[in-house]
Amino acid sequence: MDAAPLVAEVLNRQKVKVTFFAANERTRVGDGSLGNHWAPWWKARAAEGHELASLTYDRVIWRGDVPGVEPRFRVQPTSGALEGREFTWDAKKYCEQIAYAAERLQDHTGKKPLPLFRAPTGKTSPRLLNVARSCGFEHVGWSPAGALGDELPSEKFSNDLLLKKALKDIKPGDVLQAHLGSWSRKDPWAPAVLEPLIMGLKEKGFCFETLRSHPDYKDRIAAAPR
Repeated sequence: MDAAPLVAEVLNRQKVKVTFFAANERTRVGDGSLGNHWAPWWKARAAEGHELASLTYDRVIWRGDVPGVEPRFRVQPTSGALEGREFTWDAKKYCEQIAYAAERLQDHTGKKPLPLFRAPTGKTSPRLLNVARSCGFEHVGWSPAGALGDELPSEKFSNDLLLKKALKDIKPGDVLQAHLGSWSRKDPWAPAVLEPLIMGLKEKGFCFETLRSHPDYKDRIAAAPR
């Protein structure tokens, strides 16, 4: 969350609304990204018109399906008390992880998150996606050019390189993905690249929308309980 205040400033200045996917990740300041310290930050973003969605509460990475009649998965939480350990979870346990992150966002903001989730690192299986749908959540990935590289080591992938690549490769309709900071990057991507990227895309005729209006998800979102 180091860059979170700067990201908010850029989005406000550029009048761009985004969809934030959140997990309770470790932070340098406060009690985790979904802890009480950061609650005012999330509330302010919701009030500005940004959308919210789940990244699973403990940022749980899917490692594989477990054979059997009932769906079970090998998973690895990457934050929280169980960080780094591998477990086998059933459908109920995985659904609880998706739902709890959404619940915390709603507690902090008073705004109901979208019925969407993003699997950390984007790793899923058809069985996992069916389980998520059964508990009311549709998965959202990102476009190939939409992986903006802000978590990559800056020694190999400079901000200038990432900016030029994104401006060259991004196409209409792409879902873009960036983070509110990265432990692995020494030269922060935001706001150094974020604002020039937004401005550069605007100059090429692009506009920005949240996932609420995305054609693949808008009907499901409209039909979800409010």
